[in-house]
Amino acid sequence: MHKGKMQEDVKLPGDNEKFKVKADTATENSCLISVSEFSCHCCYDILINPTTLNCGHSFCRHCLALWWVSSKKNECPECREKWEGFPKVNILLRDAIEKLFPDAIEQRREDIQQNNDIAHSLAAFQKYGNDQISAPPNVRRINPRGGGFFSGVLTALTCVAVVLLGYHWSCRESEDDLLVHKPVAKWTTEEVILWLEQLGPWASLYRERFLLERVNGRLLLTITDEEDFTKTPYHIENSSHRKAIIMELERVKTLGVKPPQNLWEYKAVNPGKSLFLLYALKSSPRLSMLYLYLFDYTEIFLPFIYTICPVQEDEHEAIVTKLLELKDPTWKQWREFIVKYSFLPYQLIAEFAWDWLEIHYWTSRFIIVNAMLLSVLEFFSFWRLWSRRELKTIPQRMWSHFWKVSTQGLFVAIFWPIIPQFVCNCLFYWGLYFNPIINIDLVVKEVRRLETQVL
Repeated sequence: MHKGKMQEDVKLPGDNEKFKVKADTATENSCLISVSEFSCHCCYDILINPTTLNCGHSFCRHCLALWWVSSKKNECPECREKWEGFPKVNILLRDAIEKLFPDAIEQRREDIQQNNDIAHSLAAFQKYGNDQISAPPNVRRINPRGGGFFSGVLTALTCVAVVLLGYHWSCRESEDDLLVHKPVAKWTTEEVILWLEQLGPWASLYRERFLLERVNGRLLLTITDEEDFTKTPYHIENSSHRKAIIMELERVKTLGVKPPQNLWEYKAVNPGKSLFLLYALKSSPRLSMLYLYLFDYTEIFLPFIYTICPVQEDEHEAIVTKLLELKDPTWKQWREFIVKYSFLPYQLIAEFAWDWLEIHYWTSRFIIVNAMLLSVLEFFSFWRLWSRRELKTIPQRMWSHFWKVSTQGLFVAIFWPIIPQFVCNCLFYWGLYFNPIINIDLVVKEVRRLETQVL
């Protein structure tokens, strides 16, 4: 009954018997495959751009478009079951049909292209699909089951991120109270102990000695050379420990305050640069690392390359100790860095965050996950260019990207003095903790698009 109704509602062009004869002839040379297996449920001819619905019935794309235009219903013309989402072309079935019946397909396409009704129906049907894809979440049809599994996972991850962020803010001391803002001469004994323990686990061996002697900032400044630590009350026998302490003490004396040794201290000292690096490494990691090499070689780039391309591994050596008095990288380090820089720039960021897990437990994990997601998104971008045969446009795209990033950086630099600190903090924590959740959604969309895209 449905088939008869479909034939009454929609007038399809072409001589069906003519196509069937050609299809039958083609199948004689193709292992006697039945034409009915590749026939549309509406016009009973060879499928053109076959579209398979959720119910399993396949229709020509233009047949489904004509049905949708005439009925305005999102349901199968055969069994009247409603379809979900927007129907896509069945690529595997299409390729098989084009290989088996090339002559019949080509002749039928020519006849279809001459029919204006079909052209208008296809255009209206595709416009409806584009509107469904680009519509905001509150405009789309609400899922009666409550949003689906992935939406629930994203909501749960967002809630966890908010809770962790609130806990972090409540437990961490104010940026103004950090030692990076407090002169050494005003340090208390407890603050000297805190500075000492941040040099590494080995420094805890001397905690009680500094505490019993009540060594404060003024007394710390009286120490002039390594030999002072061999005397009473310190008695530090390990020469490498004495050297590490005196080297860090010299940096403190030079700066007048404690140098930043973790993410939060660096952000307190350089709020603008930390926000710039966070977003620049996400949108353009290669340009950002080039910027660090040109303008922050000693302060940031050297510790970065020594962390991701170490000369030798020492698991018992603290991060801060490893990054003291760094020399220019070796050729072996440069080779390893350039290879990763060219092909896996986000892996460099993940490796750097991995080395700081003992200092930033949760934050480093957020950075690592985000770097993995960004690597996947970059792969999808190159895959899209390759599938569309647009690899030749990469130099032009790189130049456009460079110009866009440079313009945005200049714009932020000009208006930075008038941007409220609260806004900068919100942008910083949003980019640090919430971007990974957003990128999960982007990766899932890219995977779905890859599965359903029309070639």
